[in-house]
Amino acid sequence: MKTPLKPVWDLESIFSGGSSSESFAAYLIELEQDVRKLQTLLIETSAPKTVEKTYAFDKILELLQSCYIRVSEGSAFVSCLSSQNQKDKKATQLQGSISSLAAMLNSSKSRFDNLLSKTTDDVWEKWIAREEIKPLAFVLNESRTQAREKLSPELEGLALDLGVDGYHGWGKFYNTIVSKVNIPFEQNGETIMLSAGQAANKLSDSDRDVRETVFASWEKAWTDVEDFCADTLNHLAGFRLKLYENRGWDDILKEPLAINRMSRQTLDTMWDVINGAKPALVKYLERKAQLLGVDKLSWSDIDAPVGKSGGKVTYDEAAINIVEQFAKFSPKLSKFAEMAFEKRWIEAEDRPGKRPGGFCTSLPLSKATRIFMTFSGTPSNVSTLAHELGHGYHQHIMEELPALNQRYAMNVAETASTFAELIVADALVQAAADEQEKLALLEDKIQRSVAFFMNIHARFLFENRFYEQRKKGLVNADELSKLMVEAQQEAFCGVLASDHPHFWASKLHFYLTGVPFYNFPYTFGYMFSAGIYARAQQEGPAFADKYDDLLRDTGRMTVEELAQKHLGTDLTQSDFWQNAADLVIADIEQFLEMTAAAK
Repeated sequence: MKTPLKPVWDLESIFSGGSSSESFAAYLIELEQDVRKLQTLLIETSAPKTVEKTYAFDKILELLQSCYIRVSEGSAFVSCLSSQNQKDKKATQLQGSISSLAAMLNSSKSRFDNLLSKTTDDVWEKWIAREEIKPLAFVLNESRTQAREKLSPELEGLALDLGVDGYHGWGKFYNTIVSKVNIPFEQNGETIMLSAGQAANKLSDSDRDVRETVFASWEKAWTDVEDFCADTLNHLAGFRLKLYENRGWDDILKEPLAINRMSRQTLDTMWDVINGAKPALVKYLERKAQLLGVDKLSWSDIDAPVGKSGGKVTYDEAAINIVEQFAKFSPKLSKFAEMAFEKRWIEAEDRPGKRPGGFCTSLPLSKATRIFMTFSGTPSNVSTLAHELGHGYHQHIMEELPALNQRYAMNVAETASTFAELIVADALVQAAADEQEKLALLEDKIQRSVAFFMNIHARFLFENRFYEQRKKGLVNADELSKLMVEAQQEAFCGVLASDHPHFWASKLHFYLTGVPFYNFPYTFGYMFSAGIYARAQQEGPAFADKYDDLLRDTGRMTVEELAQKHLGTDLTQSDFWQNAADLVIADIEQFLEMTAAAK
C-alpha cells in the first residue's frame, strides 16, 4: 500500500461540485421522473388473476430495484456532505429532497406489497417459482406477509408522505442541534471551542483531569439544549406510537424485531446470557477503579485507558496494521481495505465542523462505500476504523446481488464490522511489545464489551421505558434524564459513582428514524460476530469463504435461519450466546490476572 495516505475522502468521483453539483441535480431530476413512473405503473396495476398476468409485476420489480439503488446512492452522497461540514446548508436542503424521493419510493413499495398480499396463493407460488424471481423469494414473501399487518396502501403512503417533514424531519433536527453545541477546552493557556465530535474524543484522554473537565462541560452543553432535544424525542416517539396504534400493534418491539428479522425469544435469550456475564464485567470495572486510584469509576472513567500503549498511532500506521491483520484471515478482506485507503473512501481528518461519531455508507450504484470518523490516534480510533471497514466489506461482498437482497438488517450489518474489529484487536494484543502495552490493548478490547453489554443495554432499557411513559403523554427533559440514570444504574449493576444524565440528548442513535431501537442490534452483532470469530479460530483459513457466504445471505433469511445454515446452531438457545460471552469473560480473567498486584 502506498503511503502517505490522505485522511480526507474523495466525494468528487461520485458527483463533482459538492452540494452545488450540477450532475447531482440532474441525477435527482431523472430519479424523480422514474419514481413517479413507478407510482403510475402501480396505480394502473391490479393483483393478477393468472400467472400470465404477472408480467406487470416483473416490470414493477425491475424499476423498483433500480430506484432503490439510486436513492441509496443519493442518500449516501448527501449524508457525506452534511457530515463533513455541519454548516453546509445546501446539503441540508438536498437531504430534504432525497428524503422526499425516499418517501415516495417507500410509498410505492407499500402499494406493491399490498398487491402482493392480494395475489392468490396459486398465482403467487407459480410466480416466485420462476427462475428469475426465485432469488427474491424470501424478501417478497416477507413483504407480502407484512403488508397484511399494516394499513391500506393509501394510508401507509400518507403516513410515509407526512413523515418526511414530520417524523424524519424531527430526526434530522439533531444535526441542527449538534451543530450548535460547542464545548470550551483550555489548551496551552488558551480557551478553544471543541465540536461535539472533538470533545467526544477527549472523553477517553489518559489525563483524568482532562476527562472530568470535558465531561462537566459536555453535560452543561447538552443541558443548555435539553428542551430542544426533549421536544425532538417526544415528537419522534409520538409519531411512531400513533402509527403503531392505527396498525393495531401494541408491542413497541414488533417493528424493530421484524426489521432485524429476529424473534423475541432470540433477543431475550441473548440478554439473559449477557446478564449472567455481568458479574465478570463488574469485577473488571472495580479493578479498573483501583488502577485509576479512585473508589468507584465515574462515567468519564469508563473509556479511560489503562496501561501504557505505544503512544499515538498515525493514520498511516493504523492503515498498514489493519491491512496486514485482515490478510491473516482473508486476502479478500485485506485487498478491500487497501483499496478503500488508496481510493480515499475514508474521511478521518480531525478538524472542526464535522459531526460526531462514525459510519460507513454504501454507494451501490458506484459499487463503493464511504467511511466517516474523526481519527485522533487512539487505539479506540484504530478499532473504529477497522469496524467501519468491516461494514464496507459486507456491502462489497453483496454488490452483485439483486437490490432487494442487499437490504440486510442492522443486527447482521454489525456482524461484519465487529468481526473486523475483533481481528485487529486480538492481533494488537498478541503483538504487544511489552506487558504495559498488552494491558492497554487488552483493556481497550474489554471496554467494547462494556459498551455492548452495559452501555447499550442501558439504552435499550431507557428506550423501552421512555416509550411506555410517552404513551401517557409528553416526557420532559428532567424525566428523560431520570429514566436515563435509572437505566444506567441497572445496566452497570450500580458499579459507577456517577452517571451521564443527558446521554439521551447527546446520542445520535436515539434520533435515527430509519431503524427504531437503534441499540440491541449492536449487541446482537457483537455477540454474533464473537461466536463467528470463535468458529473462525477453530477452523482456520478455510473459514474465510464460509464467512463470505454467510455475509452474502444476510439479506435473504432470518438470523435464526442464517445461524442454522452456516453455523449449525440455534439462536433461541443459550449455547451459542454463552460461547460468545465466554470470550469476553476470558479477556477479563486475563486482565484481572495481569493486574493482580493492584489489589
